Amino acid sequence: MSEKRPIKFRILEFFLDGKAYWNYEIVSKIQEEYGMKSSYGRDSINFDIIELASGGMLKDLEQKVDESGIYKKGFLLHRYKITDFGITRASDACLRGL
Repeated sequence: MSEKRPIKFRILEFFLDGKAYWNYEIVSKIQEEYGMKSSYGRDSINFDIIELASGGMLKDLEQKVDESGIYKKGFLLHRYKITDFGITRASDACLRGL
């Protein structure tokens, strides 16, 4: 991608396939695409996911503690799925699924 869309839009695009994803799955994909390899980048992307969930565009389905350190050891992992509202907002922004 030469011109990258805003990260929150890109996050919504991942969820448009209707599947549920753990936050670390999305974070790692966005980090790779946007070249954000630092812990700060990782946590910024995770915060964007949290904002989308608190805005009603993603639904938090389940949580578990990161025992193995796949994201951040001892951190609470969340599994999300896009909501109908998220689909509508993604459509309003002319986003399409992958």
